[in-house]
Amino acid sequence: MVTKGNAFDPNCPTRTILDRIGDKWTVLVVLSLRSGPLRFTELRDRIGQVAPKVLTQTLRRMERDGLITREVYPEIPPKVVYTLTPMGASLIGPISVITDWAETHLPAITKAQAAYDGV
Repeated sequence: MVTKGNAFDPNCPTRTILDRIGDKWTVLVVLSLRSGPLRFTELRDRIGQVAPKVLTQTLRRMERDGLITREVYPEIPPKVVYTLTPMGASLIGPISVITDWAETHLPAITKAQAAYDGV
């Protein structure tokens, strides 16, 4: 059984998990699913400008990590619905705080970038 990780250990899988939950597509999927289950096209439309292949890869990784479930309904065409698991839902708070921080500080960051770039 794996015990608590150490993000400062270069060999610790915690770094892989941080990379995954820090990925912009994972963040946007979590925020999109916070209000309830969605189908693939609903997710894609809500997120915007994500290639279907990239979204599919993101959803598969999140399912493998236990952050979402994928439920297939035997219909024609097949209906597939994605839902946050309790562990995935536990990311809503931290991701919402970071997203709010990014949105709030966007003007200051844009200004700092322009000053740095000499624009």
